[in-house]
Amino acid sequence: MDKSIDKAVADLGRNIGEYIREQRNTAKISLRELAKQAGVSNPYLSQIERGLRKPSAEILQQIAKGLRISAEVLYVEAGILQQREGGALADAIVAATDLTERQKQVLLDVYESFRRENTATDKED
Repeated sequence: MDKSIDKAVADLGRNIGEYIREQRNTAKISLRELAKQAGVSNPYLSQIERGLRKPSAEILQQIAKGLRISAEVLYVEAGILQQREGGALADAIVAATDLTERQKQVLLDVYESFRRENTATDKED
């Protein structure tokens, strides 16, 4: 049983590492540049990307800032947060690089309020 838990934790580390590498390559940022922007060493970031280390929430936040993506996206990929309900629209808002974190949160709050209102209306009918 313990080995399956260890494997699951290792898989989470590998998955977040792969995701970070994909995002870094998409953004055309070198490992060295992202490490500098995130305030971590090159070897540490390389170990994260290869799934040898599982980064803390704080390190993920720094990496997200360097990648110019929402920290929430990395938290979900790392298994720290559950994926937000709302599907593709919520995901697009979270992933938008041209919005501030505050703007993203306001849009998500408005969207969620509409969803709750429509759910309540559907139950009345």
